[in-house]
Amino acid sequence: MNNLARLLARVPRPLWFALAGLIQLGLIAMMVIDRAGILREGTEITLQTRPVDPRDFLRGDYVTLSYDISSVPAGEWKGKLPQNRAPIVYVKLAPKADGFYGVVSVHVDPVPVSGKEVLIRGRVANWRWCTGCESLLVTYGLEKFFVPEGEGRELEQARNQRKLAIVAAVTPAGRAAIKRLLLDGKPVYDEPLF
Repeated sequence: MNNLARLLARVPRPLWFALAGLIQLGLIAMMVIDRAGILREGTEITLQTRPVDPRDFLRGDYVTLSYDISSVPAGEWKGKLPQNRAPIVYVKLAPKADGFYGVVSVHVDPVPVSGKEVLIRGRVANWRWCTGCESLLVTYGLEKFFVPEGEGRELEQARNQRKLAIVAAVTPAGRAAIKRLLLDGKPVYDEPLF
């Protein structure tokens, strides 16, 4: 151990700083590549947004989004929510007659899907206070979309009038990312791959 310490002490400090910087750049690159992979290879689904409380002005210009699939039947989770962490759930979605995806079922573990069904992974947001609830509030990581400065208010008004929808990409593992925003069915913002 003493020899290892002496050997490491001989490495110049600039080399240690360069190594630390490369590790940080590598971690950032992994996050960007991961998100780009979801957007490129994920199955596209369209989700209807619904009104939510006003946004927080301290966080910048973004639109807070909630979906019809954000409230799901408790199913297997009714009366079984753990009290020490937010549980992960798998929500099976299928297209409805209007073209938007809706909840088919909620599961503790991944289940097979068929046809145009997709399985999206989410976290129960109301796990701390919901012991016998009939429905669960689930977040999917799709709840915020950053927009150019000054354009968030118009999109929030459209969201509150139920004119705003999103197209999300969902991987076979259930991970999701917003691919584009739709206003009255027409694309208004596309998420770049990089």
